[in-house]
Amino acid sequence: MMDNERFFELKRMPPLETERLLLRKMKKADAPDMFAYASDPDVTRYLLWSPHASLAHTKKYLAHLEKQYRAGRFYDWAVVEKSTGRMIGTCGFASVVPEDLRAEIGYVLNPRWWGRGLAAEAVRAVMEFGFYELGLHRIEARFMEGNDRSLAVMKKCGMTFEGMLRDCLFVKGEYRTIGICARINPDHKEKEGSFCCSGSPPTM
Repeated sequence: MMDNERFFELKRMPPLETERLLLRKMKKADAPDMFAYASDPDVTRYLLWSPHASLAHTKKYLAHLEKQYRAGRFYDWAVVEKSTGRMIGTCGFASVVPEDLRAEIGYVLNPRWWGRGLAAEAVRAVMEFGFYELGLHRIEARFMEGNDRSLAVMKKCGMTFEGMLRDCLFVKGEYRTIGICARINPDHKEKEGSFCCSGSPPTM
């Protein structure tokens, strides 16, 4: 089981830093930056949630997250580009199972910043925090069939493709097939190497 000190560290959500990014808690002032991508149907096409209908909706959502942070029930970081100070997306743990030392990671990025390796940079930072600060044994991620861009991020971060779950989720009026990738803590399973990937999904 995850010890109390490590779980407290997760609830505290310390900021994480990479070469180009700062990962920190979301705040109300992020509303315009979040709305810029959260209102885009292309961004939410493969996500569980629908586009934000208004800036007011985004502000209300961020106010809700502040309460979730305080209660220790939300583990998602804002992804901020250092050079501009812009909040360009989010990355964090969609779920955590302390008794299994297992977590699922999720991420979304403003399309203006796609193709620069920033999503993978953020995911690696969260994975390293999970493995080396929290002592997680397994970190997994899921993608909807057709979301090749998200799958590429997972593979770039050393995750192994494990399979497709046919018609696994009913999302926005239709059943969707879900793929799953995962990485085991390299300290626990050395043969996986250092953030290299293996496994390939079927042709989509």
